[in-house]
Amino acid sequence: MSKEVKITKPDLAPAPLFPVTTLDVRSLKDGIAVRVPNWLGDAIMTLPALMQLKKIMPEGCGLFVICPAALTELFNALPIVDVVIPIKQAHRAWTAGEVKIIRELHAGVGILFNNSLRDAIQFRLAGIKPLYGAAARCRGFLLKRSFNFPHRKDYVLNELHHANKYLSMVKALGAPDWDGELPEFNIIPAFETLHPEMQALCRHPRLLALAAGAAYGSSKRWDSASFKAVAEWWIGQGGIVAVLGSAKERDICQEAVDGLVPDKAFNLAGKTDMPELMHLLKQAAVCVANDSGIMHLAAALGCPGIAIFGPTDRSATSPISASWRIVYQKQPCAPCFKRECPRGNPVCMSVITPQMVIAELGKMSLN
Repeated sequence: MSKEVKITKPDLAPAPLFPVTTLDVRSLKDGIAVRVPNWLGDAIMTLPALMQLKKIMPEGCGLFVICPAALTELFNALPIVDVVIPIKQAHRAWTAGEVKIIRELHAGVGILFNNSLRDAIQFRLAGIKPLYGAAARCRGFLLKRSFNFPHRKDYVLNELHHANKYLSMVKALGAPDWDGELPEFNIIPAFETLHPEMQALCRHPRLLALAAGAAYGSSKRWDSASFKAVAEWWIGQGGIVAVLGSAKERDICQEAVDGLVPDKAFNLAGKTDMPELMHLLKQAAVCVANDSGIMHLAAALGCPGIAIFGPTDRSATSPISASWRIVYQKQPCAPCFKRECPRGNPVCMSVITPQMVIAELGKMSLN
């Protein structure tokens, strides 16, 4: 089951341009190994760069993605990725077994889309010496080429989108400009294998996905009562609502559906695995989300949506989709990037009302 997705390049804040030195295909050996970031949202923002990188790789040369184990199914769903190497403990050194797997892939080049010094060392231990990545954590001496980006500033919009940051690095290695297209997902298991109740939910033509949580911290979360008001309005328009999130966010998500019609509002936090989450987002009519991994995943899967921003930088981490609208009210103290509001009440989020989000939903052309 699929929806037609119109490709329109999103307007993302640009990154610096670097001189181009095209990779020598002979140096690639059997492939390129890419270490993606640990957070779901940050990993999603590497997809345009991965897609462009694949375009300059010769036939028979593999694209190998090194990622946290929790993201394995995400990258396995991408036909452009040849091998996924899951790291069990993403914030620690790779195990001897993981290093052995990477070494045996015979990648000639390593690219770091994270800022880890430890991972640069791990690449070297795996026998991959030509390394490319951002200049960070004093690791420049380990890299064949490092890229300098402006340091992030608090309380101002930095005007540098993460997706363009990754794209600027692969462009410097000879990749072509990105046209806005995202890689196709081949979600495994297929839609037809889902539980009948999950299939029925996905097939509803007016399914609203709500992402009421945010793993980064409480400051990024819009009030559950506001999500509930949007859900209630949507149900009144003939729709149904699925609230999505992790098991840790179950109580927060429950607050967004308490008192609503039981067969119209479903709290699925902690009840979906990655493939089920992807199927739900791919088929949803629209998504309303905090700045979160689910927001980025929904956008990458072609679902339109509304993103609510407060303490984070919308110019840096907005969804990589032209089908999303941003609701944001700039405050003097934002973006502060703090996990919890020092004032105890994130004004940058509380000034956003359900009526603002409902008004944006009303402007959207939804199938």
